[in-house]
Amino acid sequence: MDENLAAGETRAAPPAPQKGTVTQRAIDSIKALIRDGSLEPGQRLPTERDLAAELGISRSSMREAIRALTVLGVLEARHGSGIYVTQLEAGDLLETFGVVADLSRGPRLVELLEVRRILESTATALAAARITPDQLAEVEKHLTAMNATDDPEEILAHDLAFHREIATAAGNDTMAAILDGLSSRTFRARVWRGYQEEGAFARTRREHAAIHRALVAHDPEAARAAAAAHVGEVEEWLRAQLAS
Repeated sequence: MDENLAAGETRAAPPAPQKGTVTQRAIDSIKALIRDGSLEPGQRLPTERDLAAELGISRSSMREAIRALTVLGVLEARHGSGIYVTQLEAGDLLETFGVVADLSRGPRLVELLEVRRILESTATALAAARITPDQLAEVEKHLTAMNATDDPEEILAHDLAFHREIATAAGNDTMAAILDGLSSRTFRARVWRGYQEEGAFARTRREHAAIHRALVAHDPEAARAAAAAHVGEVEEWLRAQLAS
């Protein structure tokens, strides 16, 4: 008996291994191979058996790791061909942002709108400095279409396209991908329905027009302010909905 244990005491059982630890090690190992260039974008992975043996990890844990990285957009399964590293584009890797926006409720949605307000105002300021004539024409096309209808579904579609064009014009693919994820179509549809009930279409059209004018003027600070005000209106509307 251990002399360090008091009489009548028993040794505490060792902690159980944390669930998922081996699978996480497998995930980290594959990510390390990609990070150091051993696996390049578009390259085929070794077979599950060979990769498990190379990394000293069980095949079952390796299988779970590959499945998890596929869901995250890091890997892709090609039927009859094997598992490949994706091109690791920001849009693929950040696609799960959309799931967060779709499933969030209440105060969490307000938090997401705060993030969107910060990023969207920055993206719109960058776009004002960088937007090309063709991109500006696309933005104007969607603004005109929004102003020509009272159908919430059509307005929603052009609203999404309007902001997506601006995010693209900012020239930062990662920021555009994050904003695309935060711009949940499900959530925006709820906002548009609320706006329709409150007769707020005229207000939001004015906000879009202010953004467009700043882009035409290539005025980053005016664009930043207009975008922040626009998303801020949605943020305040949602706070009021939650408080009622």
